[in-house]
Amino acid sequence: MRVIHMHKYLLPLFLVLLSSQTMAQDNKTVASLAGQNGCLVCHQTAIKLVGPSFQSVAEKYQNQVDAQKLLVSKVRNGGAGAWGKIPMPAHPQVTEENTSLIIAWILKGAPAN
Repeated sequence: MRVIHMHKYLLPLFLVLLSSQTMAQDNKTVASLAGQNGCLVCHQTAIKLVGPSFQSVAEKYQNQVDAQKLLVSKVRNGGAGAWGKIPMPAHPQVTEENTSLIIAWILKGAPAN
């Protein structure tokens, strides 16, 4: 008779569940950070407001190697022309660390959890 050693499977399963819980919390934290820094005044996850939706940004830049760096610069320094006539105002008050976290989250499609 073959004995299945459940303990071999429990630790990996536990780690996967813990990891997904941590990612969900991280996504909520970054979404909150986006709100605190004024991103949601012009952007939403799936709907275009003044600026493009976060999901549209993720789609547009999904295969662009330097997307993270480019978008961090765009947020901090402002820019125009990528999404129409309305320019992206500069947001130098948002720290580079927070900007990087928010952009990484946006490039993942701005998941809620």
